[in-house]
Amino acid sequence: MATQLLFYTKATPVSQEKHANTSLKAGETYSYAKNVNSVPLTAVEFSAAAAHYPIVFAGNEDVVMPSAILGSREDENLFVDDDGHWTGGYIPAFVRRYPFVFSTDSTGKQFILNIDEGFEGVNTDGRGERLFDSDGEQTQYLKNVLSFLQEYQAHFRRTQAFCKRLKSLDLLQPMQARFNLVGGEARSLSGFQVIDRERFKKIDADTLAQMFNTDELECAYLHLHSLRHFNSMVGRMAVPDMGDADTAPPAKEQKDAKAKI
Repeated sequence: MATQLLFYTKATPVSQEKHANTSLKAGETYSYAKNVNSVPLTAVEFSAAAAHYPIVFAGNEDVVMPSAILGSREDENLFVDDDGHWTGGYIPAFVRRYPFVFSTDSTGKQFILNIDEGFEGVNTDGRGERLFDSDGEQTQYLKNVLSFLQEYQAHFRRTQAFCKRLKSLDLLQPMQARFNLVGGEARSLSGFQVIDRERFKKIDADTLAQMFNTDELECAYLHLHSLRHFNSMVGRMAVPDMGDADTAPPAKEQKDAKAKI
């Protein structure tokens, strides 16, 4: 992933001075996510997301994070239709928190709430939910947003610990998804990693116990089970007939390629 902001275009710190009369009409469309083919996931989402999307790990040699694969092309989300409706069975929290997002101050210790003023639902016409009341105080809606993002951030930190575990155990390997469409078109998606099943089987008993107690073992199995959805994604592609998709290790020279998802 090139950026963690993805569909954010004008993230601006929320303040009473600037947003005293700002309202938000959200939840009617997900068209803002139509051109992204993956979004980050937190570990707590694995159970719900694994029922619908392939879960992979994206990043670099030092840091990786889980992502839900949504399309086979860089600007393609197969789960948002032309009317902006989300057609998947689970909407990732990264998508649901939009148009809000946290940033950090210069010290990196203080979180700042931002809103994407480029989102069509942001308005000063009173449509939807106000951010501040007539007395300049945060509305209950804005307080709920803050609570949601604080919870998201806590899950994000726990997910980082899970990914560090996978890295320290050297369990991740580069993979490539190949989509062979009946109409003759061939597509591929690379730049992500998955757990190596053979290395996973060799984990010692003490480490397995630790992963069991932290729910990391369950997350690992959910990730592996979710990879079957690469096959079902073909049915969502605009082709005359359904083909098959499979995952295979990339060519040796592709292993260090920059992530494309």
